Amino acid sequence: MDQSERYYVPHGSYWPIVGAVGLFFMMLGLSAWFNGIGLMGWVAWAGVAIVLVMIVGWFATVINESETGAYSDQVGRSFRMGMTWFIISEVMFFAAFFGALFYARQLAIPWLGGEGNNFFTHLLLYPEFEAAWPTGGPEAWGGDFRIMGAGGLPAINTAILLTSGVTLTIAHHAIKEGNRKITSWGLFATILLGLVFLSLQAYEYVHAYRDLNLRLTSGIYGSTFFMLTGFHGMHVTLGALMLIVIWVRVLKGHFTTTEHFGFEGVAWYWHFVDVVWLGLYIFVYWL
Repeated sequence: MDQSERYYVPHGSYWPIVGAVGLFFMMLGLSAWFNGIGLMGWVAWAGVAIVLVMIVGWFATVINESETGAYSDQVGRSFRMGMTWFIISEVMFFAAFFGALFYARQLAIPWLGGEGNNFFTHLLLYPEFEAAWPTGGPEAWGGDFRIMGAGGLPAINTAILLTSGVTLTIAHHAIKEGNRKITSWGLFATILLGLVFLSLQAYEYVHAYRDLNLRLTSGIYGSTFFMLTGFHGMHVTLGALMLIVIWVRVLKGHFTTTEHFGFEGVAWYWHFVDVVWLGLYIFVYWL
């Protein structure tokens, strides 16, 4: 068989078992903690620590396999296919949340407001309801609040995230050309911009709670706002962590001009996060 077509079969690994144990302790501790058993919070943190050990150890194993030449072209194709399907699953994840926002704004609210042929339904279910966005829920259940506008911090964060996509693209072209200095600086700039984005988003949340009274309890607007921006922020956090790993690997001399899928996979993920933010900025902040 052509060496480029051989498929590497890894040896037995204990890391999946370690990860399963860590996740078990995390879920056990969190569920007990949420039900008032305060000391179980330490069990959850122990689970987090175990999962982190698993991540570091498993990453190290995969990196060592890559750097020792264990992977073939066939393995590289399977990696690309796996990353493609992973990003598709993430697209579906956010599509469900955007779908919830669309349903609330375009279907449920007009329906409850009596638009179209739903006048009698409106009188029967909720005669006091006004079909206006944003809505605070029944009788403004979450209290009066103000919406988060598209200007200011959201606009600045949009510019920051788009710029991070540019710096990452520069780093990608540089690694293809064998210019490690530009690659490392491009990655560093991308990581820094991602961390600035997260810092500004945290400040935006404080501003929303303290100054706008905008909270998760602020009707469907508040719940969809924090659900979409919060999960996106989680993805930016994961992307930044992955970029840090890739940056350290570049500094250690890993990757070549032709073999650098670890870099490419993270770059795909980061660009996906950028595109999701654009949709989020338009439909959550702007429209």
